[in-house]
Parts: sequence; C-alpha cells; structure tokens
Amino acid sequence: MENGRILIIDDNRSVLSALELLLQDEFSDIKFLTGPKELPGYLESGDIDVILLDMNFRAGINTGNEGIYWLREILKSDPDISVIMITAYGDVELAVKAMREGAVDFIPKPWENEKLLATLHSSLKLRRSRKEVKKLKSEQKNLKSTFSGIQHKSIIGSSPPVVEMMRLIEKVAATDATVLITGENGTGKELVANEIHRRSKRSNEVMITVDIGAITETLFESELFGHVKGSFTDAREDRSGKIEAANGGTLCLDEIGNLSLSLQSKLLNALESMVITRVGSNKPIPVDIRLICVTNRDLNETVSKGLFREDLLYRINTIHLEVPPLRYRKSDIPVLSEFFLKRYSEKYGKTSLRLTSQSIEKLSEYEWPGNIRELQHTIEKAVILSEGTVIGPNELMLKCPSVDMFDSGQKTLDDMEKLMILNSLRVNKGNKSAAADQLGITRQKLYSRIKKYEL
Repeated sequence: MENGRILIIDDNRSVLSALELLLQDEFSDIKFLTGPKELPGYLESGDIDVILLDMNFRAGINTGNEGIYWLREILKSDPDISVIMITAYGDVELAVKAMREGAVDFIPKPWENEKLLATLHSSLKLRRSRKEVKKLKSEQKNLKSTFSGIQHKSIIGSSPPVVEMMRLIEKVAATDATVLITGENGTGKELVANEIHRRSKRSNEVMITVDIGAITETLFESELFGHVKGSFTDAREDRSGKIEAANGGTLCLDEIGNLSLSLQSKLLNALESMVITRVGSNKPIPVDIRLICVTNRDLNETVSKGLFREDLLYRINTIHLEVPPLRYRKSDIPVLSEFFLKRYSEKYGKTSLRLTSQSIEKLSEYEWPGNIRELQHTIEKAVILSEGTVIGPNELMLKCPSVDMFDSGQKTLDDMEKLMILNSLRVNKGNKSAAADQLGITRQKLYSRIKKYEL
C-alpha cells in the first residue's frame, strides 16, 4: 500500500463509491469531497499530494470551466500538487487546455482501472520528486558561501588582477556561457562562481554546488542524475539528482578534474543533450542549467596524459577564468586583513582589536602559499590568541611549514599529520590527487583530513 494523501472531488456519489472500492487496497490515505467548496481548507493544510478533480459540478453544464477554475486555484496554492482532471466528456480540446494549465493528466469516464491506478502511482512519484527538488533548492539557498565562511556579496580587492577578473566576470555573467574557473587552492574560486551566478539572469534561481572530489565513483550517477526506488540496494525511494535540482539555475561542479574517464563520458552526454535519466529509469528528464566548473588542475596537461576527455574540456571551457593567487595581488592584503579582523573580532567578542602597521607590512611581505584561506586562518588564530588591543607582527605566527618540519620542536601526532598534508599540498601545487598518492592515502581520506584540520 503506497503512502501519500489523495483527495478526490466529484459530485457523483456513485463515482466516489466506485473509486473508494478500487483504491482502498492501493493507497493508505484517501479523502473524498462531493464538491470543491471545502477544497480551500484542505489546501491550507499543505499535506495533499494528488488531487483527482472532476471538471463539472453543476447539473447540465459540461463546459469544464469549473474544473479549470479550481485547477488554477489549486496550483496557486501549491504549484507542486499533482492534479488529474476527470470528466464524463472526453473532449480532446478540453484535455489539452487542462494540461496547458498545469494538470499532470486527464482521465475520461468511464475509466480503465489499470490506467487510473498507474496514473495515480506516477502522479504520487511526480509529487515526491517535486518536493525533493524544492527541498534541495531550499537547502542550497540557505547555505552560506562555500568560500571558507566568507559571507560577502562581492569579491574584495582593487588590485589590477582583481579589477581585470571582475571585468571578465561582469561580461560572462550576462550570458549563459559555460565557465571554467581555475586557480590554486585557497584563491577563492568558489567565490568567483558565486559572483557569476549572483550577477546572472538566473540569480533568483538556485545555485547547486557539487564537490566532485568528495563523491565516491559508485554514488556519482545517483548524486548527479538521481535514482528511482529499488535501482540499487540503498535506493529506498525515488530521489532527484543535483542536476535536476539546479534546473532553471546554475550547476557548479567543484574539482571537475578529479572525475574518472568513465564518468566523464556520462557527464558529457548529459551536458550535450541537456537531458538526464535517473538511475534505474528509462524516462528522460529535460533540464535547463547554466554550468560552471572549478578546478585547481591544469586540464590541458591532464588531457595530454589521457586522464581527461578533450571533448569534455571543450564543452566546459567556453570561457576560462584564472583566479590570481594572493602573491600576485599583494595590494589587496591590507583590506582583506581588515575584513577578516572585523569578522573574527566580532565573532570572538574582541571588537577593539586592531592590526599594527608593522603587522600589515609583515602580512604584505609574506608569500601566502595557501592564498586567501591561509590569510583568513592566520587572522583568526591571531584574534583568538590575542591578549591586548593590538595584534603585533610577532603574534601573526607566519612560520611556513617545510620539509624540515620534524626539527621544529615537540608536536602531537595530529600536528605532524597536518604539517605533512600541508607540505604535500604545497609540493604538488594544490593537486589533491597527487598529494594523496604521495601520502599513500585515498583522495577521500585526504579530503576528510583537510576538513578535519580546516586546511
């Protein structure tokens, strides 16, 4: 017996009785109304999944206008409810009109039992799918910026590299062109992706970000394309994928360079056709997305090594944006430092803190191998450990881990692991796959440790 609340509205009591007999063993929660007057109260409850709606309620009138009116009212209240129209008059034009108004299907009287049951089951699935997509979009809209906790509506900085990058962002954002964003770890690639979406014509729609590197290969298709109940062991219900959830908005694929060749092919097919198929289903679902891809890898080099499809690179690389490392935009360091100081002094209740001119000078001279993320963590650490009202240069602790890390005094095992990971990431220029290989761990384990140590 399938869960889901079904509401049936028909002025013919014999029809309601026949439907009750037919459906009582199939569905767990069915309500019946002889007219639409009580419908607004049911809609206010917000827990109706499918409505089977008669098109005529007054004797001698068979225009279907009443049904169309109430269909519109239902969809005004909840656009995601699945509404099936039912009438004794199999008027094709009326059916087409109802479908154009938003009905999911049209059933003539007398009905075929099997067809009616199949229509109700599929309408319940559609309702669940719409609710899942709505939930995903709501979750994404409520997420904070993915860039290291920075909640800022614009990119900070006025150095020449940033001014040039912002000029390109403004041009690109006005189009639906696919964008590839590259740059070292910690430079703010995700923030650039958010800025493109914010300035685009899709800004009122959701932006869904998928961390490719954090998804295991076996779950990739389910995460991106969705799945139907029973398609694999843990598929206990139908589920929308991230691409479907991003429909109408922007899809950002982070760490695109970590995708395996077999999955690259499946992604390319979906991007070329803008049609997806859930795992375990044969039903194609058209989508309309704006694609942004992010990576710290040199994809041209990866293509030359046979690890990345050249045709996929062409597909995602309509516009290429390289985010400059912090060492190339040192004039932005003072304003970035003050921004982080304000953020963390408020967070930790030390609002009177300030950076000395010597501290700003020291910050500006440092090379920042970890880029803005490293600057952010440096300021946060200095705020936490500060005891007075100023942060001097000696309180910044800018000692850079090196290969000689083992000679730097007593350390815990966690300290040593953190330093080894930092050193490996630096040696491999931020390439997580190469760093994982060097450390002798999987990429997923490296990701979990990066999150653990907030690197």
